[in-house]
Amino acid sequence: MEACVNIGDREITLEELESVARKDVRVDLSGAAETRIKRARDLVEQWVREERTIYGVTTGFGALSDVSISRKDTERLQTNILMSHAAGVGDPFAPEIVRAMMMLKLIDFSLGHSGIRLKTARNLCHMLNSGVAPVVPDKGSVGASGDLVPLAHMALVLIGKGEALAGGKRVSGLDGLKGCSLAPIRLGSGEGLALVNGTQAMTAVGGLALVDAVNIIRHADVAACMSLEVLMGSRTEFDPRIHRVRPHRGQVRAADNMLRITADSEIISSHRDCSRVQDAYTLRCSPQVHGAARDCVDNARRVLEVEINSATGNPLIFPDQGDFLVGGNFHGEPVAFVMDFMCIAVAEVANISERRIERLVNPKLSGLPAFLVRDNGLNSGFMIAQYTAASLVSENKVLSHPASVDSIPTSANKEDHVSMGTIAARKARQIVENTENVIAIELLSAAQGLDLFTNVKPGKGTRAAYDLIRRHVEHLKEDRVLATDIGVVRKLIRDGSILAAVESATGGLA
Repeated sequence: MEACVNIGDREITLEELESVARKDVRVDLSGAAETRIKRARDLVEQWVREERTIYGVTTGFGALSDVSISRKDTERLQTNILMSHAAGVGDPFAPEIVRAMMMLKLIDFSLGHSGIRLKTARNLCHMLNSGVAPVVPDKGSVGASGDLVPLAHMALVLIGKGEALAGGKRVSGLDGLKGCSLAPIRLGSGEGLALVNGTQAMTAVGGLALVDAVNIIRHADVAACMSLEVLMGSRTEFDPRIHRVRPHRGQVRAADNMLRITADSEIISSHRDCSRVQDAYTLRCSPQVHGAARDCVDNARRVLEVEINSATGNPLIFPDQGDFLVGGNFHGEPVAFVMDFMCIAVAEVANISERRIERLVNPKLSGLPAFLVRDNGLNSGFMIAQYTAASLVSENKVLSHPASVDSIPTSANKEDHVSMGTIAARKARQIVENTENVIAIELLSAAQGLDLFTNVKPGKGTRAAYDLIRRHVEHLKEDRVLATDIGVVRKLIRDGSILAAVESATGGLA
């Protein structure tokens, strides 16, 4: 049976969001969700007939909320909001992000507070399942009243405007609809506002970045262990007694991972009685740093999974009470805060990794051949790979300045405090991508170092990672284009191959 995520009967997880965004898993609106959508819509249509004053339904938007819109113009109003708000610039979001946005919008609709028509929700669902992804520029949102600009670009395709990716080709929105056997819809009262109001862009970007952050932090544990073995470090710093007396959850889990990854290491046993008293911080404090990053990401998960399953529009319809309320659930501050914090946390994972890379390539610190290559001088080895890591780490530091501390009033000062949550999420995504490359460089460097240990074996998890890397990337005997090697290892990180190899030897890692 084809995999499908059913929307409307329970809360949706980040992993399910990822499966739809990246693996083309289908979605379906449950019967209960459709009932809730229809009940709210019936109320909106009743209020329009009664000519009640409802923000965004029978009035203008933002600073124009005091302007009444006649019943005959309500349909035109909803089309105008999509066209006027589609003012984005920059590169298009990746299709996976747009797919996540579409799914998140459907989850919001399924809660029955938006007033959208069931036909509109079904058409959006059909577009998603047909692989039609609107072209959405990545810049233009201030994060309140939600992600107006990107959501407007997303919604344009429903009315046959804008552009879409369909079958791998960029086509007009109208052709995108035709390709999935849909006709453009004529928006009813309040639908344009329901489509553009909400935090779905920042939550889509941030949610997928968070999934990748979880993955890269686990790989950082593996990379740190490989470096520790090459640098003749100690396993003492992973002893659970150390971490029980400072029991931050992430720290305890990171130390346990590292203890198991380095289990049965002949390399570590071989120098147990050496004169070194303790390791450098980049080795000794790796559980504390990686663990703190874990705890930050865990908190971000809790916030984002609430956001995923929330109604973030305005106004909100409450059919049980026959009422509507104007509020501010579209304000992206919860997402902005955790994304800014995640920027800092993941940047630190890269930061400590780059310092381990420096120790690996520096003969004065490692005792290994300079830049991990024979015939150095003729060969530069991993010298410039460390430069790349340093560049990425420095870029991360710039990107870690919080977006959420900034606010620029919009809509003639009616919307006088905004979150910049989408900028925070975009920064987090870039930092995660940079960190993937830094960890890939560390894994490559450490594998090169392990090649020098011919008579003694590394820990069972370390050896599994090394073997997997060596099946895809040869030992560096003389200079070659390292960008290719970095790309290969980053792909192995992304698809989980390295982690799967390690876990086959160690059991599941936290």
